[in-house]
Amino acid sequence: MRKSALCSSIWIDLKTSMTRWVTPLGDVLLQAVANRLICCLRKEDSVSRLGGDEFAIFLTGVTHREAGEIAQRIITSMSESITLDHIEIFITPSIGISMYPDDGDDIEALLKHADVAMYLAKEQGKNNYQFFSEELHQVLAKKLQLERELRKALDEKQFTLHYQPKIHLQTGQIIGMEALIRWDHPDLGLIPPIQFIPIAEETGLIVPLGEWVMRTACQQTKAWQEAGFTQLAVAVNISLRQFMQNNLIEMITSILEETGLAPQYLELEITESMALNVDYTIGILNRLKALGVSISIDDFGTGYSSLSYLSQFPIDRLKIDQSFLRNLNPQNQAIIKTIIHMAHNMKIAVIAEGVETHEHVDFLKEQLCNEVQGYFYSKPLPTKEIDSFLQVNRYGESGSMV
Repeated sequence: MRKSALCSSIWIDLKTSMTRWVTPLGDVLLQAVANRLICCLRKEDSVSRLGGDEFAIFLTGVTHREAGEIAQRIITSMSESITLDHIEIFITPSIGISMYPDDGDDIEALLKHADVAMYLAKEQGKNNYQFFSEELHQVLAKKLQLERELRKALDEKQFTLHYQPKIHLQTGQIIGMEALIRWDHPDLGLIPPIQFIPIAEETGLIVPLGEWVMRTACQQTKAWQEAGFTQLAVAVNISLRQFMQNNLIEMITSILEETGLAPQYLELEITESMALNVDYTIGILNRLKALGVSISIDDFGTGYSSLSYLSQFPIDRLKIDQSFLRNLNPQNQAIIKTIIHMAHNMKIAVIAEGVETHEHVDFLKEQLCNEVQGYFYSKPLPTKEIDSFLQVNRYGESGSMV
């Protein structure tokens, strides 16, 4: 590359069902993609396939703005489906861009930095482009460090569980706990779940991590029951990747048998995104219900809410997302009222999270909301502090919050 030339390197990762297509159909699909890329470029530009569904493009004599325009042109072109053997295929490109000489003075450096930018594009939801920057490089470096540390953390017992009480709103009784994972790194300190859970999802580490959470939560709940809180239940979040794993039912069955916790005291919290594949979800949920565990929909009202799946899924609870309570304006009040009324008519219990004030409590009581959790009652606490919390609020066989 001539050092006097103004050059841009674009790295494209095409996310489709392409990996399922075998030769020769897969080759035809790649050729169709390549033809579309060529149509988006100028005569002096070049494109090459790096392998799999990744392509590299080299542009000469372009400005920052022009490189972005070409990237957008590619995204627009790829938004139109490709039909092969009567099958309609959709492609969502993630594009990373590096600029010469700011981001590298040779092809290797430009490709490396375009690749870094491409990963950010994927994190931003795909079907977009991102330019490389040193700040971005630092963010990715930190993420890669967390990924390396995450792989060691489970073996080295760096994770703990905190528990947030769930309260029956009308009686004030403590009816259960939600188990929430925390990562206390020996050098980096307390790492928020929002930083490491997405990495665990991407790498697949969420599967062994989720199994550890469930086993630990069930063991602890059984211990609380043996200490006299006989009706205490525990809620555990299930990620989409966990939900899709082949041995989910067997894993839960094994944990319940191992810990001795009766199935009715385990609640699995799933997200609305799992409702996208309705037939698969119904099959798994029915098998889970056959075990005797409870099912709740977490963060209800913020995702793919659908009355149709509520009528088909064996759901025990809806958990109203805390964003509605956080801003308790007339519109959000109407949404909360509607959710509670609808759920009750369908014989589904409702729990509101993010309860922090007397105003929240009074409003939810008026709407006959079943259960609540939030800082008004308690923040998530480590096991020892929850032990004390339960003793202080002991009421018969369970706690009471008044």
